[in-house]
Amino acid sequence: MKFHPNELFFIYDASSTYSRQTLAYAYTFTKHVQAHEVQKDPFTTTLWREILNRLNCSAKDLLNRAHKDYQGVIAGGSYDEEAWLHILTHNAHLIRYPIAIFGKKAVLCKSPTDIQKLRPAKPKVETQWA
Repeated sequence: MKFHPNELFFIYDASSTYSRQTLAYAYTFTKHVQAHEVQKDPFTTTLWREILNRLNCSAKDLLNRAHKDYQGVIAGGSYDEEAWLHILTHNAHLIRYPIAIFGKKAVLCKSPTDIQKLRPAKPKVETQWA
């Protein structure tokens, strides 16, 4: 999937108050937000793989291990990276934090203000005093 460079691609769980707060904060970052609710918009393993590459983490790292569905079905199993990817694809509601992608950067939003990490860095201006 190709991400538009001026659009914030936002993945969240609408049942989480925290995720909805982070989505509201995303709209303060840019008016062009493409929000995807994980329970309504299923992603393919290919898209998840691209998202994981941008985040530089594994599928296992995204999952909320305290969630009852994780504890009841997944906990205690021994899985390789491909299996974790399939678990994420079929249980996307288990993501721990919302994910924001803007341009070539991606961030796992552990706090709503983490979206600011996607802002381009301002160049430092050096001043010379005579």
